[in-house]
Amino acid sequence: MTRPPVDQALWQPWIDHVCAAVGVDPALVDARAIHDLTGEVARVGERPMAPVSAHLWGVAVGAGADADAAGAALLDAARDAARGGGS
Repeated sequence: MTRPPVDQALWQPWIDHVCAAVGVDPALVDARAIHDLTGEVARVGERPMAPVSAHLWGVAVGAGADADAAGAALLDAARDAARGGGS
């Protein structure tokens, strides 16, 4: 099963509207990166944790972590947990 491509421009009105509602700069939202991260978490066998991973990534970045480093660490931890390291 193939996923349709992420179209940030198509979703931008929604992103802008929701960001305005919660006081977040829409320039900070990278829908493609979020979909890539959650897709990989789901792919390694923890599909229910995909939205949780997006939240954790946002919390980490909001607390000052580098987005790329936090995303990589999160994916490493998700893969480890899927192999039984998260028990």
